[in-house]
Amino acid sequence: MFRRELLKLLGSTAALPPDTLFQKDPEAYWKRLRDEQFLLPDWRIFLNNGSLGVTPKPVLKAVVDYMEQSAGLIIDEYPRWGYELMEKHRAEVADFVGCRTQDLALVHNATEAISTVAAGVDLKAGDEVLLTDQEHVSGKSPWQIRAQRHGVVLREVKIPIPPRDFGQLADVMISAIGPRTRMISFSGILSHLGFRMPVREICDAARAKGVMTLVDGAHINGQIDMKIADMNCDFYAGSPHKWMFAPAGSGILYVREEMQDRLWPSIATGNWDNRKLGAARFMQMGTNNRAIFEGMIAGVRFHRELGSQRVYERIHQLAKSVYAKAKELPFLELCSPADDRMWGGLVTFDIKKDARKMWARFAEKKVWTLRGNRLRVATHVHTRPSDIETMFELMRETLA
Repeated sequence: MFRRELLKLLGSTAALPPDTLFQKDPEAYWKRLRDEQFLLPDWRIFLNNGSLGVTPKPVLKAVVDYMEQSAGLIIDEYPRWGYELMEKHRAEVADFVGCRTQDLALVHNATEAISTVAAGVDLKAGDEVLLTDQEHVSGKSPWQIRAQRHGVVLREVKIPIPPRDFGQLADVMISAIGPRTRMISFSGILSHLGFRMPVREICDAARAKGVMTLVDGAHINGQIDMKIADMNCDFYAGSPHKWMFAPAGSGILYVREEMQDRLWPSIATGNWDNRKLGAARFMQMGTNNRAIFEGMIAGVRFHRELGSQRVYERIHQLAKSVYAKAKELPFLELCSPADDRMWGGLVTFDIKKDARKMWARFAEKKVWTLRGNRLRVATHVHTRPSDIETMFELMRETLA
């Protein structure tokens, strides 16, 4: 019964809208994509893709189909991951994010990936880890454990809001490297602010000084076209459930080849010490739900079929409209830099008035954003221009 109802809800796996429609009427193309490929109801205005993305129908179907096959043991292998190498899956994801298969591990989320690195690198009391003062709680907490347990010293670098340019961001990070700095752990796109960091410049400078780098890429993959191989980082954590259309519970950990023998696994089962596995050694963690990764692969393919450049152009076009509208309102103060090359689909601004009435109206109108006096708006291909306009209408109504 549940299966039939779910299939009815999902419908047949409809093809994407034709390119001819996109060329003729882009807005009609994106509307049809939302209507046919997502389960979002018309009444939902979802502008918080930066916290958790929306699963398209083909991704959900891939998860459900695999769970049904595994329940019936239709497949001739264990329907799980956590002991298996998942080489085909890793290869397809590695190709998408831009790294070698042998340097990539599949994990549950960026938090787990960061925690694996923070717990697994050899650091002693007095060794310093540099963070920005804008890191997500998951980017700070694993290092705070190391500080409390082992006396590692954490130092936060103050990020200018808004920054003048990439050069200013590179300068404040690189100039903060000191004689005891052993690791720089920072977001490639700052979670709360949404703007990009000059990842390659920071990693190059750190490498030259013998300092390790960990890039929190939770907001990179699927939002902007930035390949891991081009970053020159030692470690990388990703959360495909935000921008890559993957289901929650899927993540990636990149470990540069030269670092693989220097990182201790945090969760261990058989093969934890088999160096021949490369980064796959860090995904040997016991039985897990493989259906999630079938969905992740479906998300990669959905993104590719849409066209990564087309996806970026759409979310950036919508984000630019958010920036332009926010700039017009005196009760908002933009945190996002004026140079739109420094952000993709995330625009952030501070609300300079009491926002309680605004939040009440947002709840009434089913407008979903990241809450707080600093409001972050995240746009994706399922975002409608009318969603953005409704949000600003409610802001003008309650804050003007």
